This record gives sequence, structure tokens and C-alpha cells, in this order.
Amino acid sequence: MNEIFDDSTLTEVAHLICGDEPPLLYRKGYEIAVFFQRAGWDDVPEYDGTPRHKWARELLKERQEDGTDDAERAILRLANRLEYYNQQQEYHATLKQLNEILVLDGRRISEDGGQPVLARCEGGFENEVRQLPRVELKVSVTEVVSDPELAATVQLRLDEARTCYEHGAYTSAVIMLGSLLEGVLAHAAHVRAAGVRMPKPLRNMGLNDFVDFAYENKWIEHDAKLASELVRHYRNLVHPLAEKRTGHSPNRDTLDMCWPVVNATLNDLAATAAAPPAPPPPRAPADQGRGRNPSASTQRPTPASVARRRPGGGTSTGT
Repeated sequence: MNEIFDDSTLTEVAHLICGDEPPLLYRKGYEIAVFFQRAGWDDVPEYDGTPRHKWARELLKERQEDGTDDAERAILRLANRLEYYNQQQEYHATLKQLNEILVLDGRRISEDGGQPVLARCEGGFENEVRQLPRVELKVSVTEVVSDPELAATVQLRLDEARTCYEHGAYTSAVIMLGSLLEGVLAHAAHVRAAGVRMPKPLRNMGLNDFVDFAYENKWIEHDAKLASELVRHYRNLVHPLAEKRTGHSPNRDTLDMCWPVVNATLNDLAATAAAPPAPPPPRAPADQGRGRNPSASTQRPTPASVARRRPGGGTSTGT
């Protein structure tokens, strides 16, 4: 299905194509025709001397009315780095203004594999639209996961979660984050020296077990442990019946809360990657748990206790 843009959006996009205001990239009339060709348009007419902005705007509107996706192609070409060889300033200025225009129409420019794509977003003014939240991820995945193949898989899930977020697939995004979190914590439990005994075999542990185990070994901090419960709760919505029971589906606010938890956990794991294992908890006294009173050795003997220690267990009686 082709994207349909408001007339005001196309009017402003035409201004960006013409590039009359610095630092935008200025295009002469014939260069606008070439731009449309590079955007993948068929049968682009030659520039006829009409004022450039009017000519570009009318072409955009005509192509949209004809039911083609040419208006979308032109917008994506505006956001394509290939259009700005050795013109980085013009590229960034265009992309900024383009998003300011598109966000009023409920879209924005995102990236998929390094190529610009259109993503749905909440309509509003640019400075009011929330961006992907951060507790900044200060490390790379390879600083957390030493296995190269697993690191590549974790990075892919992180990228896919971001794509889901940007396209409004919030349930998929939070499930992806929960899976990622469990994977990196399971890897840590498998490869790191631990000062605290694993509560059960690795294959039988779940996300909650891994979070507790990482915290007890001081691989993650207390805030990450507490907040991970939120990710675990929403990750369980991979089961539709669980979502039905809760009566709530993840939304953008959910991701705004869950994503920083994952970043904080990855930061903690990277910071403690070379840390020595946490010391084991103090052992209980040897007599504890054997049915004896720990302070029995310090009690004064009584006649009855002395009698119990005599052969036969009986007491002597006077005559």
C-alpha cells in the first residue's frame, strides 16, 4: 500500500528538493528532473521553466493522485546519503528539516541496513516526539559476550528490537529485549567464575534465576536487578494467554521503561567482565542444623544431663 501524504507535506518536501535556503542543497530546474530520475521515477518530464517549487510540488501531487509511490520515493531519496556526495552539512540539514515536516504527518525517517525507510510515529511537533530512550549503552555487545557467534546473534536481536520500536511493534520489541537479556545473562553464568553456587542446572534456569544469580555474584547492580522484573513480566507476553490475563499490551511507554533496563544491565556486565568472583556467603557453624543448641557447650551441666550421659541412660536414686 502506497503512503499517502498531506498536501502541506508535499509542499514542504518540494521546498527541500529545490533547496533555496542555505544550508540546503540547491538544485536548478534540470537538476530537479534528474533528482526525480535518481529517485526511481519513470517518464520524468523535462523542466519547462515554471517556477521550480511550483513545478516540483505539482509533480509530487500528480504522482500521488495517480496512485504511484513516487512521492515516497522522492522523500526517501532526499534522505539518502548518496544524494550528497562530499556535502555532509547539506545532508544533515535536509534530514533534520525533512523529519520536522514528516513528523506532523505521523512519519519519520529511520534506517534499515543503512538505507532510509519511512517509519510510523506519533504525530506532533519534532521537539515533542519522543526518541528512543536511553540509559546510554556505553559498550559494544562484544564487550559483554565473548563468543563471536553469540555476540552477532545478540547484536542482531538488539537491532531488530530497535526496528520493531521504530515501527510501532512494541510487543515484538519487548519480547526481543527479554530474549536478549536472558541470553547475555546465561552466557555470563556459563563462562564466568562465580563465587555463589548456581541454584539449579543451567538448562533449567530462567530469566529471573539468571538475574538473581548475576546480582548475587555482583555482576549487575541492584537497580538493574529490580528493574529487570519489568522486562521479565512483559517478555512473558510472548504467550497470548498471558497478555489476555493482564489485560494490557505493551505500548511505546512500555519500551521507554524497558529499554534502559537492558542498556544498564549490559553496561554492568561489561564493567564487571574481568572482576574476581564474589566471595561466598559465610558458612553456618558446623553444629547448626543438627538439632543441637549452638550454645550447649557453654551451659553448666545439670544432674539430669549428667545422668543421660551415664551408661544405661538411668539416674541413681538414694537409699
